[in-house]
Amino acid sequence: MRYAYGITAALLVGGAAATMTLQQPVGAQVAQNDPASMPAAAPRGAPQSFAELVARLQPAVVNISTRQQVEVPNNPFAGTPFGNLFGGRGGQGGTVTREATSLGSGFLISADGYIVTNSHVISPGARTATVESVTVTLSDRREFEARVVGNDTNSDIAVLKIDAGEALPFVRFGQTDNLRVGDWVLAIGNPFSLGGTVTAGIVSAIARVTGQGGAYDRYIQTDASINQGNSGGPMFDLNGNVVGINSAIISPSGGNVGIGFAIPADQAAPIVETLRRGERVRRGYLGVGIQPVTPEIAEALGLPRNRGEVIRSVEPGQPAARGGIQQGDVVVSVAGQEVTPDQTLSYIVSRLQIGQRIPVELIRDGRRQTVQVQIAERPPEEQLAQNQGVDEGFSEEGDGDTSAAARQSAGVAVQALTPQIARAVGVPPETRGVVVAAVDPSSDAAAKGLRRGFVILSVNRRPVATPEEFNAAVQASQQGSVLMLVQQGNNPPLYIGLRLRRN
Repeated sequence: MRYAYGITAALLVGGAAATMTLQQPVGAQVAQNDPASMPAAAPRGAPQSFAELVARLQPAVVNISTRQQVEVPNNPFAGTPFGNLFGGRGGQGGTVTREATSLGSGFLISADGYIVTNSHVISPGARTATVESVTVTLSDRREFEARVVGNDTNSDIAVLKIDAGEALPFVRFGQTDNLRVGDWVLAIGNPFSLGGTVTAGIVSAIARVTGQGGAYDRYIQTDASINQGNSGGPMFDLNGNVVGINSAIISPSGGNVGIGFAIPADQAAPIVETLRRGERVRRGYLGVGIQPVTPEIAEALGLPRNRGEVIRSVEPGQPAARGGIQQGDVVVSVAGQEVTPDQTLSYIVSRLQIGQRIPVELIRDGRRQTVQVQIAERPPEEQLAQNQGVDEGFSEEGDGDTSAAARQSAGVAVQALTPQIARAVGVPPETRGVVVAAVDPSSDAAAKGLRRGFVILSVNRRPVATPEEFNAAVQASQQGSVLMLVQQGNNPPLYIGLRLRRN
C-alpha cells in the first residue's frame, strides 16, 4: 500500500500549482452539493460531460501542504566503508536540519472553514521530522494557515480549521448504502501538486479488505486515477455526494495503475464529527490477538473456508479473558454479525458500544458455543505496541539436521526446550514447548516460514512439551494437515496450518 502523497525537498512557490478558474458559490450557507442547487437528476448511464457537476463541487476542494524540519545525517556515507572520508568521530559527521514539505488534498465541510483530510497528509514524513505549519490553499489561490482540530491515526482522518473571515463553499457527506460496484465516481484533488485535478472512474469494489489489518482496513476501491497528492481529497458520486475520502493506492511504481482506495463516507463521517467536537475517538476492544483462517487452518480444524478468525492470544484481565475466550478458539460471529474476510472481527468490535454486553459465537474443539463478553475501550496504540511486542518476522538460527526433518511427516525435527535454549532463542523462561531443530527445505513447513529456533507450543490445540508428545500429536492427526501454535522470540504466538506428508 502506498499513501497518495509526496515529500518534496523545498516549498512550492505560492504554496500550490496554478488551478483553473472555478465557479464561485451562489449561496453563502448552502452546501455546494445541496440537492436544490445540483443539476437535474443524475443519469444512470455514462454522462456526456461531468462539467456542471465539477463546477459546483470543485470550489470546496482544497490543497494542503505542510512545512517540516527533518534531521538528516551530515555524512551521506555514514555506516559505510566510506564513512571515514568525512569529518566527525567514526565518520558520522553529526546531523543537520533541513526543510521539507508534504502535499495533499482536503475538502471543506462547513462555511466557517472546517476541513477534512487524511491524517498522514499532515503528519511528519519521517521519524526525525516535525511539522511546523499546515497551509491550506483554496481554489482561488488564497492561502491560510490551518489549525489541527483533531487527528486520528487509526482511521487516517484529520480535521483542520481555517479562519477566512467570510463564508466558504463546502460539501457534505452522503450515504454509501446505495453505492454499487460499477457506479461512476469523481476524484478531485492535488496530484503531484497539480491543483484542481479531476479524474473519473467507476467503483471497482465496496468494503475492500486489503490485508493490512486493523479495524479500518475496509475501503471503496476505484479505477479513477488517484496519485501522490490525492490523499485526503473527496470522492463524489454523480449526485454530488461525498462517498469517500481518497486515501491510498496499490502500485509497483508509485503511480496510478487503476487501483485506488477511499475511506467510505459512512465510516468517516462519525469520526469527523467526533474530531470536530474536539473529542477523542473511542473504539471497542476485546483484548485478543487474531489471525485469518487460512485454507490449511480450516482443513486442520475441519472448518468451512472464509468464515471466522483464529484467536492466537488472549490478554489476561481483558474482556475476552473474562468472558471465557481461549487461545485457539475460532470466532465465527460477534453480536449476531458473521465474521468473514470482508467483515473482520476487528471491524465489528471497533464499532460496538463500549460497555455493551454481547454474545460471541465460537468453535472450540469442533463444538460451537456462545460466550458473553462486555466490550471495553481500546487502549492507545503505544500501549498496545508495548504489550504485544514488535513482530520482526522469522529468522534462521542455523541449518540443523535437515535429514532428520526430511523423515518427519511435518517436515520438522524438534528437541526439548531447556532453560538454556529458551534464553538462546529469546522466548520467556516459563515457555513450555519444543524447539525446532531443523526444517526440511522442500516441506510445507519451510514454505510457511518455519525455521530453526522457533518454538512449537501445541499441535491441534494439544500442548506439547517433549519431542515424543510432538510426534504423537502429529501422527494422531486425522486430517491432511495439522494446526501448530508457534512462537519466535518474544513475539506473540501464531497459528500455522501445515500440510503433512504421508509415507
